[in-house]
Amino acid sequence: MDDIAGRSRREQLRAALKTAASALANAGIGFALAGGYALWAHGAPEPDHDVDFLVAADDASAAAEALAEAGFAVEQPPENWLFKAHLGSVFVDILHTVNGVAVTSELLGTAECQDVLAVRMPVLPPTRVIIQKLRALDEHNCDFATVLPAVRAIRETLRWKDIRAETADHDYAAAFLVLADRLRLTGDGEQS
Repeated sequence: MDDIAGRSRREQLRAALKTAASALANAGIGFALAGGYALWAHGAPEPDHDVDFLVAADDASAAAEALAEAGFAVEQPPENWLFKAHLGSVFVDILHTVNGVAVTSELLGTAECQDVLAVRMPVLPPTRVIIQKLRALDEHNCDFATVLPAVRAIRETLRWKDIRAETADHDYAAAFLVLADRLRLTGDGEQS
């Protein structure tokens, strides 16, 4: 891996994304681009925090080995649902559990392959990513500003019925949907 330290933060994130995707693919590990960069691949604003990938829970150890071999420093944080791999100061989060549910091959199978930064990779559908982001909101992490710009940019591609159905039991998601309705992002305040 070439030195990414002299690049801008965005260039470093992009390099980490491409390197991680290539390493996982070359190791034969099923994965999908998730989080903000998956939404970016569908037309949302580009994130500036980190890169997220999903791997099946059974493949987490193999994914860590593949990324270490590709030059990433791998860390296991206290949270038991992911591990972090970093190149310099940029992080790639590898999630094997999302919203308390282990990542399965079925979830990974919902991803569609597309070219992201000239690398072919599976990318989660935007509706699935938004559902995950809304279900992650809680009393300690209820920043609608992290979701709103993406929803505004890709609102026409989202399956609002699915989002409502899969977040109906989640109060913070429901509050976000009220805001999205009032801002007419969901199709004139549709309630279906």
